[in-house]
Amino acid sequence: MTDNLSHELPNPLLVMALPLESQGVFEAAGIPILYTGIGKVNAAYALTRKLAEYARAGQPVPQVINFGTAGSRRHRTGTVLECNAFVQRDMDVTGLGVPLGVTPFEDIPSRLEFPARFDQLPSGCCGSGDSFVMSEAALECDVVDMEGYALAKVCWMERVPFTSVKYVTDGADHASGQDWHSNLKLAADQFLALYRQISARP
Repeated sequence: MTDNLSHELPNPLLVMALPLESQGVFEAAGIPILYTGIGKVNAAYALTRKLAEYARAGQPVPQVINFGTAGSRRHRTGTVLECNAFVQRDMDVTGLGVPLGVTPFEDIPSRLEFPARFDQLPSGCCGSGDSFVMSEAALECDVVDMEGYALAKVCWMERVPFTSVKYVTDGADHASGQDWHSNLKLAADQFLALYRQISARP
């Protein structure tokens, strides 16, 4: 494998929604990132397409690491959590008698769980949906975001190891937008420190 291809197909594969969440700290360190765009559809498409590149190149699947920001009504701003469970907070087929968060007519669990990798971090459940939350989520979860469940589902279906860490930037309330912007750099610095911890492992 050439150095260029190694850069294009890194292992671990770092995934984030937006360059805003990286704040340039990973680029400055020469660490490649897959940016997916906002929302579950964009996240699922971008990650699936990237994993297909590994298959075409005959490379083993990478460990996927998702760093991202999240809102929370349960944890204070500045908390860093490892999400080891994921639910889809806006999957609502209750009109057909299906519980909130459950996708009907499929065998995949509605709550996807993965082993923890950061012993020092509290764990929690991430509720993903295509909305920027400014009120209490209807489905029980510790943090809310817009991509985590989609990334987790792709990894679960493709049998890819998955790790997701969320930095709580806001309280999922009326001030969420302003708080999110104010805390992006703090989140990026925390993510870089955690990434270096993983990359230092044998």
